Amino acid sequence: MLDIVMRAASFIAIIVMGYLLKKIGFFKEEDFGLLSKVAIRITLPCAIIVSFSGKEIDPALLALPLIAMVCGAIYVALGYLLNRNKPREQQAFAMLNLAGYNIGSFTIPFAQSFLGPMAVVAISIFDTGNAVICLGGAFSLACMVKDGSGFSVKRIVKALLRSVPFVVYVIMLTMNLLSIATPRFVLSIAEIGNSANAFAAMLMIGVGFKLEAKREQMSTIAKLVAIRYSVALAAALACYNLLPFALEVRQALVILAFAPIGSSVPGFTGEMKGDVGLSSALNSICMVISIAIIVALLLVML
Repeated sequence: MLDIVMRAASFIAIIVMGYLLKKIGFFKEEDFGLLSKVAIRITLPCAIIVSFSGKEIDPALLALPLIAMVCGAIYVALGYLLNRNKPREQQAFAMLNLAGYNIGSFTIPFAQSFLGPMAVVAISIFDTGNAVICLGGAFSLACMVKDGSGFSVKRIVKALLRSVPFVVYVIMLTMNLLSIATPRFVLSIAEIGNSANAFAAMLMIGVGFKLEAKREQMSTIAKLVAIRYSVALAAALACYNLLPFALEVRQALVILAFAPIGSSVPGFTGEMKGDVGLSSALNSICMVISIAIIVALLLVML
């Protein structure tokens, strides 16, 4: 238990360090983009390569992308239905800002440090379905509600193909299913990047942390947070008790259920001409709540 607390405290310390370094001017606001590129496009793909290499994947895990899309669809539907008497802008905001999971820069570092490689593999497979929601699906549906524009499959496909982690997921999953070994040289490089992934991801979260919501918007945040984590609790209980996977995989899915909202959501909110400040505040508040819940869960499960 002490080891879990120490490692969790280390994660939080790195996040706080990133936030304080931004406050004193060591990092600037625009540096978040660079740190994000390093974490998402370099160290995360390295972690994916290392986790998949040499692992035998249970074919049943291929159901995880479908589960991810169903979970995302539930959040989108709740965002719409629970705001159906509100203005269309508010409906669209809720649909977009409830859906999806922050997996690459949040969940995988936790799984990598606390649960082991098979958990990372399961989460990575889950993320291929999550990406469909986070990288265009929820955005297209929200735009359709807000301004009547049609659902865009093309937008989703383009976003997926531009996502380095998604492409690496697909390549590594395909290689694994075809029993193609990862070249030793590639694996050697990936192992170095893998070692830096948790640090890079937590530092990025700290630098990106911000609260810009106005006081009158706190009720909206409270409502969305309540919906988000109520569904998360139901999903976690269902995944842990009902799914026929190994314990390590079910533990990973419990952590996944309580992951914060996808890091790309504020950007999509801006593209939709929505309230970016409110979206960023919601994202940051969910980050804090998720860390507290996941650390508590790890203490109980491990």
